[in-house]
Amino acid sequence: MVVAVDGSRSGLATLDFAAAQAVRHDARLSIVHVWPGRYAGPFRGRGRVPGRDDGRRLLEIAAARAGLAAPGLSIDTELLDGAAGNVLVGCSGRAGMIVVGHRDQVASRPSWGSTAAYLAHHSSCPVLVHRGWSPVQGPVVVAASARAGSAATLGHAFAEAARLGERLVAVHIWSPVDGGERSPAQGSGFIAGRQSAERRLAQELAGWSAAFPGVGVERVVVHDLDVAYTLGRASRRGRLLVAGMGRTGGFAEVLYGSAGLATARQAPCPVLLVPPGWPARTGLEAGVGGTAAR
Repeated sequence: MVVAVDGSRSGLATLDFAAAQAVRHDARLSIVHVWPGRYAGPFRGRGRVPGRDDGRRLLEIAAARAGLAAPGLSIDTELLDGAAGNVLVGCSGRAGMIVVGHRDQVASRPSWGSTAAYLAHHSSCPVLVHRGWSPVQGPVVVAASARAGSAATLGHAFAEAARLGERLVAVHIWSPVDGGERSPAQGSGFIAGRQSAERRLAQELAGWSAAFPGVGVERVVVHDLDVAYTLGRASRRGRLLVAGMGRTGGFAEVLYGSAGLATARQAPCPVLLVPPGWPARTGLEAGVGGTAAR
């Protein structure tokens, strides 16, 4: 598990969160800091650029803090050069998960920063975005899709729910394309489209429910016009949001895009973004008490 630190105040909370996640996943923690000294791109800051010694000192402090928070955790550090987004995407090729804060430096802003947003589209491994603090209870909420490649997202959501001992709320966003109708007043097509979406969601969840029998599941089908409201409720009440990643990951884009701006001030729970095709483990393989393979 890789966590990126930048020396900001919010970075300390992200580091503590990552250490706890590494313990929960029984993983080694690799703490990385991207030193911008060799970066000469258009977004380079005009202020003083920290030197390599500053970066090494930051990593030493971060490793000591993580060691105190999680005694016995295997920890290593690495100082890297370049633009943070590109460098971390490179790290994702060898990591099982990358943990980042939702802003590059300024945690008080509601939207995600460029680094987290870039990783949301280009990371090779799952990305866990820490948005200020981590609730200690609440359901795991997953954006469930019937599209090809959604198995990885659902598999990770079930595994996280089992690992946390929480129930799973599977949200399926029903677009007008599914039913062809915009509202109930427009005819029976609306009802038929919704029922079709509900059936697809139930079918998609059936195999994973068998693999994780200890995870209670609640199915929620919402019209695409209600996405922002649903995300707001999920973010306030959930412990973790799980969504697919990539250019077709519309749910993820809403989380850090325009609709996400309206809900993020009251949406502190972390977000786990899973790339399509990422291996999804069953309960037994994940070590959380599953009974069936998929």
